[in-house]
Amino acid sequence: MGWITARLASGAVSKTLGVLLAAFTIALFVLNLRRAGERAGRLAERLSTSERTYEVQRQMLDAASRRPANRNALVERLRDGQF
Repeated sequence: MGWITARLASGAVSKTLGVLLAAFTIALFVLNLRRAGERAGRLAERLSTSERTYEVQRQMLDAASRRPANRNALVERLRDGQF
């Protein structure tokens, strides 16, 4: 057991472990950034889709608010050429 402690205490092994730990930490950080970027891309796409959906719904509500109130009003609009 003493030789393991002596080996770990040596400068070369300690430096190698430090470099490996730093490389592992950087790799995890880069993978996390990639995953966060993918998530942000999906959220941006969902936002864009929602905006288009809301715009279409707004146009539909706007068109519905201008519809004729009854059949006679529809006939008048057709005769006037407004439809």
